[in-house]
Amino acid sequence: MRTTGKYLAALLPILFVAIAANAQWLRQTVDTKASFRGLDVVSEKVIWASGTSGTVVLTADGGNSWKVVAVPGAEKLDFRDIEAFDSKTAYVLSIGNGESSRIYKTVDGGATWQLQFTNNDPKAFYDAIACWNKRKCMAMSDPVDGRYRLISTEDGRTWKVLPVDQSPQAEPGEAAFAASGTCLIVRGNSDYYLVSGGSNARVFQSEYRSTAWVVPQPPMAKGTPGSGIFSLAMRDKKNGIVVGGNYEKPDERARTGAVTKTGGMTWEAVTGLGGYRSGVTYVDKKTIVAVGTNGSDISDDGGKTWRSLGNENLNVVAAGQKRTVWAAGPNGYIGRIYLGEVTLD
Repeated sequence: MRTTGKYLAALLPILFVAIAANAQWLRQTVDTKASFRGLDVVSEKVIWASGTSGTVVLTADGGNSWKVVAVPGAEKLDFRDIEAFDSKTAYVLSIGNGESSRIYKTVDGGATWQLQFTNNDPKAFYDAIACWNKRKCMAMSDPVDGRYRLISTEDGRTWKVLPVDQSPQAEPGEAAFAASGTCLIVRGNSDYYLVSGGSNARVFQSEYRSTAWVVPQPPMAKGTPGSGIFSLAMRDKKNGIVVGGNYEKPDERARTGAVTKTGGMTWEAVTGLGGYRSGVTYVDKKTIVAVGTNGSDISDDGGKTWRSLGNENLNVVAAGQKRTVWAAGPNGYIGRIYLGEVTLD
């Protein structure tokens, strides 16, 4: 017997909640001990991750098998972010002072890598990279001489430092966290956002090559070197979420999340997260997953309420297709969780 549209609409949220309540992270078999903080879910089958010791891993079959790649010459580097587009093409960004901050690119699935950018400013420390498409990308550094430093490419090969007037001003003691590659994100054709911590916790948002910035202050933990906003996700132009807290006190739950329904102009605190969170992702319009060192949480109502998904130590999270969510963390950990899909004839 077919379920009518009326009853289906009422039934689906209940079924999703029931399935998600019983979901658990399933650890993948990946032959590495690297600590991962970079993650990109390209499709149902293609997932990339990056981490310490110059390590990049890739699956092209949905996690049935993983290829572990050591980028030549990067053995001492920590790849904190990765931006991928298919099973062949990806950028990785390493962090660190001076020349430790680099950007590499592969177009053959990790068989070879081109070193595209090496930071030559000892004051700069790059945190994240984000791309609108294969050719147009941006990366950000902690403040240099009072301004966040931004670099970009428009051809997928050469990188240039953006003019000072296109970079937002930082307050003393304010910086970004290279915790999950999501302190910098892009959306649409030109919008980009970066988030900060330390002395202040702010969301900077602008359009590419614009000198105008919107800089609201969500109700988030701040005031110490380890506190602030660690991750931002935007569902669409109006709706988004930030998570963070104090990584030095991971069990503290106060001021660890906030949501916006006004495109980032205003923010409202959320409660119920299990503590400090370094990564967050939208699964669909209402479902959000956040991860941190003491566990992970899920919300089925846009961030109003939360419940635990487990106590795995995780750094970064990203949603895939068919309500599948991927996460990564220390000691070679990559996990997958299936939140359920209902199909009725």
